[in-house]
Amino acid sequence: VVNDEELKKRIAEELALERARRDSEAQKRRLRQEQMYVRDEFGKLLEQERISSNEHLTRAILRERAATEEERQKAQRFAKQLEEKDRELKKHDAYYKEQLARLEERSAQFYKVTTEQYQKAADEVSARFKRYESHPICADLQDKILQCYQQHAQETLSCSALASQYLRCVNHAKQ
Repeated sequence: VVNDEELKKRIAEELALERARRDSEAQKRRLRQEQMYVRDEFGKLLEQERISSNEHLTRAILRERAATEEERQKAQRFAKQLEEKDRELKKHDAYYKEQLARLEERSAQFYKVTTEQYQKAADEVSARFKRYESHPICADLQDKILQCYQQHAQETLSCSALASQYLRCVNHAKQ
């Protein structure tokens, strides 16, 4: 990781230097074009200006190199800080994963114990109390009465014979 970052930094530095060189060359070309244009009329004046421009350019390049070096050092410091933060985050991540694994293990144990206790209690309750099963009584008569009432919604007395049979069946089942 560090080698890649250093490589990226070096490439960035070289690109910055190349840009500075290109900028310098572009500026030199412009100066030469201006020289050719003005040379006939201002020969001596142009020579002095060119010398002054070269000195200024040299100072600008030196300033740019100093600024580039400062940025490179700053980037190195930030990279070290970032690496330290990354190590710290990895430590925290490992710690929390360990804590999570412990909690999951405890939860599984608690679930197992709780499930066993629940099953034991359910078995005890089942052993103590007999299950009561209920079955519908006179279900066939009940269905016939419902059908009769649906068919004779306005004439409910026509279903009275079935209702009487149903009541006898229910009373017999109660006994």
